[in-house]
Amino acid sequence: QVQLVESGGGLVQAGGSLRLSCAASGRTFSTGAMGWFRQTPGKEREFVAAISWSGPTTWYADSVKGRFTISRDNAKNTVYLQMNSLKPEDTAIYYCAIDPTITTVTIRIHARYRYWGQGTQVTVSS
Repeated sequence: QVQLVESGGGLVQAGGSLRLSCAASGRTFSTGAMGWFRQTPGKEREFVAAISWSGPTTWYADSVKGRFTISRDNAKNTVYLQMNSLKPEDTAIYYCAIDPTITTVTIRIHARYRYWGQGTQVTVSS
C-alpha cells in the first residue's frame, strides 16, 4: 500500500507563491510518475503537472506552464509543486497521485492513477 500526504496549501493573494509537497510512504516505485491534479466544485479533476519517477521528464498543463514547477527528491520520496504568479483561477483542492504504470500516453488522465493523497486547499484572492 502507498500513502501520499500533501501539505503546503493555504490562502495567498494573486501574484503570490506557494509550494506544495507530497510525501510518499509505504510501497515505493521505480517506474511510472507522480502527478498533481486540482479540482473545483462541480468540475472534473484537472491535470496540473507530472514528473517521471525515474528521470527528469516533466509535463505541465498549458494553463500553468511557465508559472508552476514540479520537482522530485527521491531520497525523501517527496514531490514538490512550486506555484508562482498565482491567479484566482488557480483556486482549487490540489491532489497528488502516483502510479507505477503511468506512461507518456496516460500521464494527464486522472483515472489512470491508482494512489491519491487527501488533497490540500489552495485559495488565491484577487
